[in-house]
Amino acid sequence: MMPLAVVTAVVILVGWFPLGAIWHQQSQLDSTTAQITAIQNQQRALTLQAKSIDSRAAATLLAREQYQLVRPGQSLIQVLPGYGSASQTSGDPGLQPLVSPSSVSTLVTTGPTKASSHHSSVKAFVSRLVRTLEFWR
Repeated sequence: MMPLAVVTAVVILVGWFPLGAIWHQQSQLDSTTAQITAIQNQQRALTLQAKSIDSRAAATLLAREQYQLVRPGQSLIQVLPGYGSASQTSGDPGLQPLVSPSSVSTLVTTGPTKASSHHSSVKAFVSRLVRTLEFWR
């Protein structure tokens, strides 16, 4: 009878004991502890950064470099990247280099006859006019 009572007590204890809940709460505590540690590390880094720019000269340098601020009476001059820089690889045609006047003749192609060019320009004008007036629909 005694062993049966012990086994029954163990089964009841295991069945009612919230082992799964305790395990889940422990994993939440571990993740929260990791987040607190990361925030404390960030706080230490920010404190060191604040101490490094504590002087007036460092704050002025930071304001000029990162925020483009100047003192009253001064003016800010920004130098744009030079010709052939990496920023000219974008698709913006405004960033493309200018065409030299001597190479313009190679860009001009022999066009169609006068009559067909007149007809195509009228057709282009009509299509632009129709697209402009489409908002009336």
